[in-house]
Amino acid sequence: MYASLLSLHSGSTYLEVDRMMFIARAAAAPSPRTYEIHEVAELTGLAAARLRAWERRYEVVRPRRRPNGYRVYSGDQVALLRAFARLIGDGERIGELAARPREEVLARARSRKPDGSPHGALLEAIRELDRDRLETQVAEQLALRGLRGFAMEVALPLAHSIGELWVAGELPIAAEHMASEVIVHALKGGLRLPRGEGPLLLSGCIAGERHEWGFLCTLADVQERGWRIHYLGADLPVDQIAAAAWKLAPRAVALSASNPATVRANLPALAALPAKLPPDTLAAIGGGGVEPHAGRLRNYGYKMGLDVFTRPID
Repeated sequence: MYASLLSLHSGSTYLEVDRMMFIARAAAAPSPRTYEIHEVAELTGLAAARLRAWERRYEVVRPRRRPNGYRVYSGDQVALLRAFARLIGDGERIGELAARPREEVLARARSRKPDGSPHGALLEAIRELDRDRLETQVAEQLALRGLRGFAMEVALPLAHSIGELWVAGELPIAAEHMASEVIVHALKGGLRLPRGEGPLLLSGCIAGERHEWGFLCTLADVQERGWRIHYLGADLPVDQIAAAAWKLAPRAVALSASNPATVRANLPALAALPAKLPPDTLAAIGGGGVEPHAGRLRNYGYKMGLDVFTRPID
């Protein structure tokens, strides 16, 4: 018998995808999002010290100051700093760029061709809203790398890049939605393929959770370890997983959530679920929304930790 315990590790790529996509959607909300300097450094690749030096010497942007003196940057300022970073990476000088009009700098950065890698080609198709080209490239990468390779080497890095671009205002919502539709469809298709006679994992995103991308990549990893994946989809009422488990007799169930507020809203149902499962069926949960509630969820009976998917138990 195998243990079936699923969690998206803190600080892992999987959790980072959830985090970036959640931040990106928050940035698209009506109220303007602001960013502290450490977030700007992460989004631009520019060290905080360099950002401060550019502000003093070139006045490239003028961040607002909070009462405690901390800098906060608008989405427009982050987009401009990303454009500076991209152009400097191509050999241009900040002193010359800082003297140019903002729209010119942004246009020049957008005009730069992708790097020629699969990642760059996929991003170019997404920016152009070219679904046919994106689907063709995704199919090629799947055939070349297999499902797990596609998930780890293509889908996860691409999700991170899309989240950053959306946060910085460099990618429209329509482009992100199209990319998610194509990539998620491809991952689900791969998970539906027959995978031998391994233990069955019944999985889904809890009620209110619609971020599937990172979780599906995790499931692709688990499938590669010999598990059969039965994915029930997003926005799944927790009580429905128990009913499905009695019909399908899985070795384990695994749930995911990227938003702590979504987990909080589902805590009563999550507390009741482990006792409602068939005997010897383990309950697992993961995702960026789980961390603040991890202690309580463990007390309810949930397990966490991807490593145990390869460890037998008595």
